[in-house]
Amino acid sequence: MPLETVFSFTSFLAVFGWLQLVLLPKHPIARTLAGVIVPLALAAAYLFLIVQNFAGAPGGFGSLADVALLFSRRELLLAGWIHYLAFDLFIGAWEIRDSQQHQIPHLVMIPCLAMTFMLGPIGLLFYFAIRTAKSRTVSDTFPESAI
Repeated sequence: MPLETVFSFTSFLAVFGWLQLVLLPKHPIARTLAGVIVPLALAAAYLFLIVQNFAGAPGGFGSLADVALLFSRRELLLAGWIHYLAFDLFIGAWEIRDSQQHQIPHLVMIPCLAMTFMLGPIGLLFYFAIRTAKSRTVSDTFPESAI
């Protein structure tokens, strides 16, 4: 299969997962798709590319120059992209589950999801900032046992 086709398909699959989180955050099938099935499908594509292309590839992880050389091989660059897609979606699904446990409104979560989709770790930082601000409420400051 051509690399551009794999790129397009895996990117579409990831967007499908993100749409599930944004549009159907409480639906159990959507949560399973976005939080488990799609990330695992992406992980399988990643595994296939790594098994087929990593052995004997130039470069490595010892320096920035080594990483640049490793990713100069298009198959491994695509594997790196799929790695981002899988992990960012997995983190986005976790953010949704966690936000529901902490009663953070879904409208507040949409910008977090967008940031996690586009900027991974920055979205996670943004979510934790919101979660921390939300936890600093009167009920957290004064537990029921103290009232």
